[in-house]
Amino acid sequence: MHFSSNVKQFVLLLIVGIFLLLGYVFFYILCNYYIIISTTQSGLILFCFFSRTDVVAVTPWLAPIVWEGTFDPDLVDIIYKSMNLTIATTVFAVGKYVRFLQDFLETAEKHFMVDFNVRYYVFTDRPDDVPSVNLSQGRHLSVIQVPGSNRWQEISARRMEIIQTAIERQISREADYIFCLDVDSKFHARWGAESLGRLVAVIHPWFYQQTRDHFTYERRPASTAYIPMDEGDYYYAGAVFGGSVEDVYTLTKVCRNQLEEDARNSIEAAWQEESHLNRYLLYNKPSKLLSPEYQWDDKKTKTKEVKVIRFSSVIKNYAEIRPNV
Repeated sequence: MHFSSNVKQFVLLLIVGIFLLLGYVFFYILCNYYIIISTTQSGLILFCFFSRTDVVAVTPWLAPIVWEGTFDPDLVDIIYKSMNLTIATTVFAVGKYVRFLQDFLETAEKHFMVDFNVRYYVFTDRPDDVPSVNLSQGRHLSVIQVPGSNRWQEISARRMEIIQTAIERQISREADYIFCLDVDSKFHARWGAESLGRLVAVIHPWFYQQTRDHFTYERRPASTAYIPMDEGDYYYAGAVFGGSVEDVYTLTKVCRNQLEEDARNSIEAAWQEESHLNRYLLYNKPSKLLSPEYQWDDKKTKTKEVKVIRFSSVIKNYAEIRPNV
């Protein structure tokens, strides 16, 4: 059978048109969505996240950065709730910081992992001052007594050691995921299963618009938290980190060892455990990043990129609540 040249040209144009159409569809999907494969205890889950053009919603190593408008909350909750997960949440209420605990817990009950199993672990030197808060079904609170200190820097530096020990002794048997949060904070809006991942960090609200030469990394080579000037991805807030219990255990163990090595060498990193956290996450990339929505600062004016504030550090008088300035 022979075809005229006109028919051949038509078929060729048709094929080219189909390929162009497929290319357009692929490009549209690439520009408006991104595919994330999340690893959980139950296996792999494929997520299709929405993209936003006004913010960076994926890291150079293809980890999602969670912003409002980049996920479907109903779909995410349906997937994770079927797994019957338990999420641990640690907070340190040492010294006068115990005064922040009631607002933290009451707002968490309204917004944090609603309808999930949650276990709060409160580390405090004032167990008698821990407030009584009505907890929803499937949510529990454990009080673990820890020593106080005359230096807030010491309390901060011992945080990794205490969390590591608690995971070994208790949390590893009781939870699947864990978030380590600052108590002088409040929840304002949904914080749900979109935040779960193998290793999760939050971008610091004061540095998310800055280049790395402005990051307050530890710059002294003598410290185990040292990061050279030409290295760094993001500056992560020490007020929020989390992930699977196993991965957070490894993080706290490494950071604890580095903090102890620095102490033996009579050096204290610029921002204590936050400096060591940033060092760890530089060389052990998080599988998911949370936008500053998940750790805002009430002293900072809300920016146009931040559509919703989910969790924020409250304004306080450090000279009044800290044992030393």
